[in-house]
Amino acid sequence: MDVPQLEDLGDLNGRRVLVRCDFNVPLADGVITDDLRIRAAVPTLRYLTDAGAHVTACSHLGRPKGSPDPAYAMDPVRARLAELAPGVDLLENLRFDPGETSDDPVFVERLIEGQDAYVNDAFGASHRAHASVVGPPRHLPSAAGRLLAREVEVLGGLRSSARRPFVGIMGGAKVSDKLGVIEALLGVVDELIVGGGMCFTFLAAKGARVGSSLLEEDMIETCARLLDSGAPIRLPMDITALGPGGKIGDPSAGGEVRQVGTSMPEGWMGLDIGPGSAVEFCDLIAEARTVLWNGPMGVFEDPRFAAGTRTVADAVADCRGFTVVGGGDSAAAARQFGVDDRMDHVSTGGGAALELIEQGDLPGLAALRGERPAMGDE
Repeated sequence: MDVPQLEDLGDLNGRRVLVRCDFNVPLADGVITDDLRIRAAVPTLRYLTDAGAHVTACSHLGRPKGSPDPAYAMDPVRARLAELAPGVDLLENLRFDPGETSDDPVFVERLIEGQDAYVNDAFGASHRAHASVVGPPRHLPSAAGRLLAREVEVLGGLRSSARRPFVGIMGGAKVSDKLGVIEALLGVVDELIVGGGMCFTFLAAKGARVGSSLLEEDMIETCARLLDSGAPIRLPMDITALGPGGKIGDPSAGGEVRQVGTSMPEGWMGLDIGPGSAVEFCDLIAEARTVLWNGPMGVFEDPRFAAGTRTVADAVADCRGFTVVGGGDSAAAARQFGVDDRMDHVSTGGGAALELIEQGDLPGLAALRGERPAMGDE
């Protein structure tokens, strides 16, 4: 997965460089609530400006429908970027043009007009073959930014050179969303901990009653196959569940909360791993030399069902091995519980991280490895 680095672009003094960033930041009433993705691009942008380049950044924001939408204008991002990286220009939301998601050659030509080089620092968008990701490397000398290069180094290394024991932790809602990653990890990890909503389909495959918990009936057979294969899958031994009448995220609605075994009464909904499971999982994590955590153990946004995720997050943070958080909800949980700065690597791209682990490559990386014309040719 070797990709060209910034140094491979050569002398950039006076050159115009287009940088694809991932500035898809959360907004509330037009105000940025978390500027992590903007701050993450600063090392690349500063390298380029310090080298004398004229830098133009570009990004998508939200999901506009291929036309301008004031709710997704880049103005808040532009203002924050001016504070963090003065002198860097920022184009309007790429997805205001339908040519971005369709990789329209005409849109690519407009995007690169007047540019001398291209840098991809948008790991979180590199699993999509969009115009701004795969188009410019066809025409311009191109390289990976610092953020993208680090993601490739860390996540790519998990497949080939992880220190052992290697413990994977998978959570989240659905087995179907992460089946490919689960199967890929089972080929390299020593233990795979499964929690979150997806654990109930595995438990059902073992014959447990899961009550009203999240269940993918069409995936039970697949889960049974994985379990029967002898794969090192660790499932919860107890569950924190919400009784009938309760409402997720609203303790005032009532509903009893209690710990149960792996089989639940009718009408009860499992929403977190139980304390016994948390202790067992933490013991595995403590002995690991490499940990990959992707997905919460429960509905951690509701304080009644946050204990499992918090305990696992603390265990990963305390682990003396190399620890990787695979973006998405796991990264949000790590930040919520104040342990993100104690992880060795927190990925900026949930979907991209999973696809890189599963497939071993991404469209954006493949584009960077393509034939590149010499500076000034095309």
